[in-house]
Parts: sequence; C-alpha cells; structure tokens
Amino acid sequence: MSWQTYVDEHLMCEIENGNHLTAAAIIGLDGSFKPEEITAIMKDFDEPGSLAPTGLHLGGAKYMVIQGEPRAVVRGKKGTEGVTVKKTGQALIFDIYEEPVTPGQCNMVAEGLGDYLVDQGM
Repeated sequence: MSWQTYVDEHLMCEIENGNHLTAAAIIGLDGSFKPEEITAIMKDFDEPGSLAPTGLHLGGAKYMVIQGEPRAVVRGKKGTEGVTVKKTGQALIFDIYEEPVTPGQCNMVAEGLGDYLVDQGM
C-alpha cells in the first residue's frame, strides 16, 4: 500500500457527521520534504519542547505548540484550527483540522494510523 492510499483511506475519511480533516499528508523520513519546517519538527522529536518558543510552522502557517507526547506526537493550535504530527519509524503523519472537527478527533485519526504503522514496522 502506498502512502497516498493511507492518506486517502485512513486520514481523509469521514470522522463524524460528514466532517473531514482539512488536509493530511504522510512524509517519508527519506529527505523528500521542505527542510526548514520539517527540520524544526524533527528537532522537537529529538529535543521535546524546542518548538514551544517559536511555534510550529507548517505550510506557511504558524501554530502555537500545545501538549504532545515526547518523541512521538507534536500538536499545534491556531484559532479554530490545529495540527497533529505523529512520528513513525519511517514517516511523519500530518493532520490539519478546522472546526467543527475537534482536536481530539484529529488526534485519534493521526495517532491511530501512526500506532498501526509503528506496529507494522513502518
């Protein structure tokens, strides 16, 4: 299964009452990403808390870093929008949401797929 299939079938699926995430992506850890944003996120996985002073920048948007799980999950919030980034052994999973999707729903989608991929050795 390709990363795009995981995005289409597992991340962009209907969450509740016809609601969907705003955007989702899986980026391989093989170096094919925008360096500035991803480098800062990867640093936070290695040094939890390093993004807090500057915020999480993704796709040109700046999110305030909120609770996460050291070395596993980074979460950000900007008004009624937010982002969850889950790290697996081979990739980063990005889920972006807007209301009416809740942070918890977004977390459940991103982290659920991430946990599955970790269990599969990915």
